[in-house]
Amino acid sequence: MTKSLQTTLLIAAMGAAFNLAVASRSALAQDAASKPDNSAQNTNQSQTAQDQSNVQSDRETTAKIRKAIIADKDLSMYAHNIKIITRNGTVTLKGPVQSDDEKQKVESDVASVVARDNLVDQLTVKQ
Repeated sequence: MTKSLQTTLLIAAMGAAFNLAVASRSALAQDAASKPDNSAQNTNQSQTAQDQSNVQSDRETTAKIRKAIIADKDLSMYAHNIKIITRNGTVTLKGPVQSDDEKQKVESDVASVVARDNLVDQLTVKQ
């Protein structure tokens, strides 16, 4: 391989690496600038996922509910990612879902694990 061909290939490789670095930096900046759909809902809430009780029965209830929701393949990604907070046997659901029908479906899935009397529904329908 000639010296000039080696130099040309080296310059081309460096240019490609530079373009890749610029593109990835731009993508990171764009990700940092965009916020999830429910960002406004997450500010100044009285109860958050950090309020989840550490009592074993509450943790088990939350796990059973999460499994029931994830197992329901008819639900959207929004519904699969709702917040589930169990405290003293009372379950609070928070977050956006796609429709009223989906909201009812989530409530039904949760009701298969806990009584509706122990359910606080704070789900919102995504606009």
